[in-house]
Amino acid sequence: MKRRILVLGSRNKKKLGELVELLEPYGFELHSLEQYPSAIEVDETGDTFAANAALKAAVQAKHLGQWVLGEDSGLCVDALAGRPGVYSARFSGPGATDATNNRKLLEELKNYPLNKRRAHYVCHATLSDPQGVVRAESEGHCYGRILTTEAGSDGFGYDPLFEIPEYHRTFGELSPGVKAVLSHRARAMRELLPQIVRLTQTGDWPAVN
Repeated sequence: MKRRILVLGSRNKKKLGELVELLEPYGFELHSLEQYPSAIEVDETGDTFAANAALKAAVQAKHLGQWVLGEDSGLCVDALAGRPGVYSARFSGPGATDATNNRKLLEELKNYPLNKRRAHYVCHATLSDPQGVVRAESEGHCYGRILTTEAGSDGFGYDPLFEIPEYHRTFGELSPGVKAVLSHRARAMRELLPQIVRLTQTGDWPAVN
């Protein structure tokens, strides 16, 4: 069966899992950077999600000679003037972990009531061809608020603190199926998917055996 290999410019297995279900039905075989020992670490020097996504896609694609999907995502909190934003993964400084980032976020919001804790997730997705040329991109958002304590053990990052008010559940509590519909990453991919499919139909992205 012919297929098209798409490399996710990340080693995050949970991100890969979210995308596999969306793309496999269209004949894509998703790989992570873990499957490429020669993959490089791309410096996220951009000051926007779009800039970082483009770097992660184009630089890695040219290096590997593969189609690469780069995505940059993060949490923007209204009360913190949009922080942590592009610094979401390293919010608590060198050696940051999900746990230390969540603690820092709770500390910075400790004097804010629940109705002042509005926030949204952003995901910018960028597809690059093997020559390092950006061929498609999209952006998705998901709106909610930050709770005062963590709830749920699923997901990653700030998910146990990020509540969807309409569901009265955090991303850490929602099932993968529900999250696959609501999440910023899923929304970005649904917008990107028609662009990817068009590339396969025009012959720009030939399948391999």
